[in-house]
Amino acid sequence: MSNTVLFLTLIFAAVSYLIGSINTGILVSELIYKDDVRNHGSGNAGATNVLRTYGKKAALITVLGDALKGVVAVVLAMLICPVFNVDAHFIRVIMYVSALCAVLGHNYPLYFRFKGGKGVLTSVTVIIMLDPVIGLIALVVSISIMAISKYVSLGSVTGALIVIILSVILRRNDIWFIVLCFVLGLLLILRHTSNIKRLIKGEESKLGEKKKG
Repeated sequence: MSNTVLFLTLIFAAVSYLIGSINTGILVSELIYKDDVRNHGSGNAGATNVLRTYGKKAALITVLGDALKGVVAVVLAMLICPVFNVDAHFIRVIMYVSALCAVLGHNYPLYFRFKGGKGVLTSVTVIIMLDPVIGLIALVVSISIMAISKYVSLGSVTGALIVIILSVILRRNDIWFIVLCFVLGLLLILRHTSNIKRLIKGEESKLGEKKKG
């Protein structure tokens, strides 16, 4: 790895983290409602809690903003790296690093005391950007499970597992993509630990319901 590649990797990691730290849910709650969504419901700054707290319009803005962060992080790396004559292999690696750091920024935002969302939308977006087949399959299955069960957390965790499995099957020659999928999947599952416990106990709130307890 050349010094240029290392430098670009560090730069894009930092930039992507800062982009990811722009938490749409928190901004919507503060700028529009003069409130903090993290003080309500699950305490999470993601679209689901925004939906339960402020309604569909606020949730839609949050969805678009969280998705856009992933797109911007990956596209910046994809467009700028070739300017520095970076090898195609390393461009992909830098894109993977950018994707991961955007999600880390969303989950642990610098601007909001490192208390953000669970990274579902941003993770889905970066995977779709990097591998549309894997990303879209996971998205369709996740949405289907959410629609049938009304459990957003169940669909999210299932989608993460599908991404991990499909990355091993369909991208077995791309070890860094597999690593990315494992890390993103593990992050998402860990962020849903409390949801998983409530699902097991039958206490998890369904879509459209206020948070239980």
